[in-house]
Amino acid sequence: MSGNSREAGRTTSSRVLALLGAFSTARSQMCLSDLARRSGLPITTAHRLINDLVDWGALERLADGRYAVGLRLWEIGCLAPRQRDLRTLALPTMQDLYVTTRENIVLATRDDDQFLYLEKISGAHSARTGTEVGGRVPLHATSVGKIFLAFSEQDLLCAVVDRGLTRFTRHTIVMPGRLGQALCHVRQTQVACAYEELAMGISSVAAPIFAPSGELQAALSIELRSSADVQRLIPAVRTAALGLTQRLSDLPPRDRGASRTGVPIELVHQAVA
Repeated sequence: MSGNSREAGRTTSSRVLALLGAFSTARSQMCLSDLARRSGLPITTAHRLINDLVDWGALERLADGRYAVGLRLWEIGCLAPRQRDLRTLALPTMQDLYVTTRENIVLATRDDDQFLYLEKISGAHSARTGTEVGGRVPLHATSVGKIFLAFSEQDLLCAVVDRGLTRFTRHTIVMPGRLGQALCHVRQTQVACAYEELAMGISSVAAPIFAPSGELQAALSIELRSSADVQRLIPAVRTAALGLTQRLSDLPPRDRGASRTGVPIELVHQAVA
């Protein structure tokens, strides 16, 4: 869709994207007024564009009058190479890891200055963590986030520190120096742990998945109740991540997906100095 908007500086495409961008894992179903407010559009404009999106299949109108993402948009999203290829590669390993641990198994990839959950496997007895496929959370308060901070470029760490480290629980690392020390340990051990740093009662352990070039590709994590023994799961998640790194090296280059440049250990110190 294209064309000029009656609102200064906004094309029809930008308005449609604003409507789609209003949805999130926390707001997966919204009424017309909420969509208009979150997209910054007048009600009449939002209503007209939403009708077009419903007709095309990008949105679905629910029985109660609210709107949700439609199957057509989901089908297109599934075509994203990084998501499709990583999920296909990792699912067998994730299933094996779940059978062994009976805990939440999560695959994540970086999306700008946050990370995106690509896949999750859990069961009836797994801890309820609030993690959802497609969800995003801050980088400094989770084990997966620490993996991305430790093995990505210096600019990412600097940006996260400059914005301030939000406290979610009394255990959240909010001092740049302490975060720097934690990331140095992550790079040395290639394992990251988070103990009730995002939510009380929930801990996690993660390991990096590297591309054949040595650059960070993704991260694999186990999320569990904080009363469980996190340390005993470190060998399992580390071995699984190493296996996925090896499987990536066996793929043809076109199937490996995007990766991120690792940051040298000394730059972690500089970024938080």
